[in-house]
Amino acid sequence: MNEPPIDELLAQVHDFPGEFQFKVIGSEGLEFRTRVTDAVEGEVGLASDLTVSFRETPGGRHVAVTCTVTVQSPEQVRAIYSRIRAVDGVVLML
Repeated sequence: MNEPPIDELLAQVHDFPGEFQFKVIGSEGLEFRTRVTDAVEGEVGLASDLTVSFRETPGGRHVAVTCTVTVQSPEQVRAIYSRIRAVDGVVLML
């Protein structure tokens, strides 16, 4: 069975342009938080409506970074994930 391309799937479950949430878990540290935020800003621009929040694990080894931003298209979602994937310290992306 052939599955539809990822852009079609994204378009089926999200409205574009629209708000999209990226969650990234990685090594704790201010540098990781900054690198993830910079990766998203690198695609959407500094003047975007980006909202970022952080949550540390109880042991302090990892941090979850949640970035909420308005994206224009499925292609832009993929481009942001590609930039985040290149960040040092990424353990998991949701």
